[in-house]
Amino acid sequence: MILIALLLILLTALYYYGTRNHNYWKNKGVKHDKPIPFFGTNAKNYLLRKSLTEMCVEAYQKYPEEKVVGTYMSSHPSLVLRDPEIIKQVLTTDFLYFYGRGLNFNEDVIEPLLRNLFFADGDIWRLLRQRITPAFTSGKLRAMFPLIIERAEKLQSRTTAAAVEGRSIDARDLMARYTTDFIGACGFGLDADSLSDENSAFRKLGIKIFHLSLLDSLVIFLHDLVPGLLKHVKILEDVELEVANIVKAILKQRNYQPSGRNDFIDLLLECKNKGILRGQSIERSKPDGTPEETSVVLDDELMAAQVFVFFAAGFETSSSATSFTLHQLAFHPEVQKKVQEDIDRVLAKHNNKLSYDAIKEMTYLDWAFKEGMRMFPSLGYLIRKCTKKYTFPHINLTIDPEVRVFVPLQALHMDPLYFDNPEEFRPERFDPEVFNNSLKDIYLPFGVGPRACIGERLGHMQSLAGLAAVLSRFSVRPAPETVRHHRVIPQSDVVQCIMGGLPLLFEERKLCCS
Repeated sequence: MILIALLLILLTALYYYGTRNHNYWKNKGVKHDKPIPFFGTNAKNYLLRKSLTEMCVEAYQKYPEEKVVGTYMSSHPSLVLRDPEIIKQVLTTDFLYFYGRGLNFNEDVIEPLLRNLFFADGDIWRLLRQRITPAFTSGKLRAMFPLIIERAEKLQSRTTAAAVEGRSIDARDLMARYTTDFIGACGFGLDADSLSDENSAFRKLGIKIFHLSLLDSLVIFLHDLVPGLLKHVKILEDVELEVANIVKAILKQRNYQPSGRNDFIDLLLECKNKGILRGQSIERSKPDGTPEETSVVLDDELMAAQVFVFFAAGFETSSSATSFTLHQLAFHPEVQKKVQEDIDRVLAKHNNKLSYDAIKEMTYLDWAFKEGMRMFPSLGYLIRKCTKKYTFPHINLTIDPEVRVFVPLQALHMDPLYFDNPEEFRPERFDPEVFNNSLKDIYLPFGVGPRACIGERLGHMQSLAGLAAVLSRFSVRPAPETVRHHRVIPQSDVVQCIMGGLPLLFEERKLCCS
C-alpha cells in the first residue's frame, strides 16, 4: 500500500510539473489549442511529424481572427504573432524587451560555438554586432566579389558535366556545394573544393552541422520539459573541435594578422586588433537607470564561433533559397525566359563577365529570387524571447520574461490577405512600382531591426551570382522524379529542408554569337 501511495504521489507530482503552466494563456484570454501534458501544443514537432515552421503555420491559420495565438513548448508558454503592427513592435520599436532569441539551453553554460551573432543574447551579442557590422560595407562586399566569381565558374563546370550526361542533379545539393565553396573561401580563406570533390570535407562538415538526430530531438524536448537538466550537453560537440582546429591553424598561419585576402577571418583579425570590445550593457543598468559599461575579449574561441555561424548560416540559407528559386523556374518556363533575357541583357553590357556591378543591374532576376524567398523563406520563422514584463499596446496583453514569441514568416508570406494568389510564382510582385510599402513589415526573409541578418547583402549577392552563373548557361526543367509540391523534413529546425531534395534537369542553352 505504501508503495502504491508513493507511486501515486510521484505520478501526481510529475503530472503537475508537466502541466504547471498550462493555464497561462487561458488566464490571459488568449486563444490556443488545449495543451497535452508534458508536450504542450508541440507534440507533432517533438515526435518528428511536423517542423517548427509547420507548427507556426498551423497555429497562424487556425485562428484567422486573432492578433496573437498562444502555444506551449512543453509547459512553457510561447506566442505566435499574426498582426503586422505587433510584429513591428517586437522586432524594432520595442526591441529592448525582445533582444534575446532564447535558443541556448542554458545562458550560464553556453557551448563555445553558440557564442556567435545568431545564437548569443545580451551583451555578447550587442558588442559583437557593433564591432562586426562595419565588416559588411559595400566596399568590403565588392572586395569579396572575385571569390564569388571563382566559385561561380566552378559551379558552371559541375553543371555542364551533368547536362552533357543528361542526368538530373539535386539543385539543393548543387547550390549547397557552390555556397559551401564560397563561404569556405571568404570565411575560412580555404578552397573547400566541394564542387569538384564529391567527398569534400567541408561539404561533409556542412551536412553534419544541420543533421538533427533522434538523440538531438530528445535533448531538445528534455530541455523544454526540464530547463537546466541537460545544460552541459553539447549539440555541436561533433563539430566543435573540427571548426576550432581549422580556425586556429589559419590564425597561426597568418601570424594573427590580416593577410590581404579580404575574407571573413581577415575582418575578424582587424576587429581583434582594435582591442577589447567595449560598450554599454543591454542587460544591466546602474542605480540611476543608465546602462553599465561592459566588455568582452575577442579571443580564438569567440572568433571560431563567428566563423562557424558565418559558414553554417551562410551556405545553408543561400542554398535553400537559390535551389527553390530554380525549382520554381523549372515549372514556369515563361518566367525563366524573362530571367534569362534579363541576365543576357546585362552581361552583354559587361563583356559577358559576371561582376559586382552586373549583378546589381539584374533586376528581374532579383525579383524572381525575392519571390522564391517569399514562397519558401529559408528561415520559416523568427524567434525572440521576452526579457522583461511587456504589455502589447492595443490588445492589453501582458506577458512575462522568458516567454518566447514567434514571427511565422512562412504563414505571413503565403497569406492571401497580403499576397493575392500566393501559390502563384510571380516575380512582378517585387516591382518597386507594385510592391506595397506596408508589405515591408510582412516580407521578412532576412528579418528586420537590430537583429536582422548581418550578412543579408552578402548572402543576397552570392545567391544572385550563383543563379546568374547557372541560368546564363543552362535552362532548367523538371526531371521525371521531380515532385511539384515538396514536403519539409520534420526535423528541420531553424532552416527549412526539403524532403528528397530538388532534382532538376539542366540543359545547355544555345546562345547566338555576337
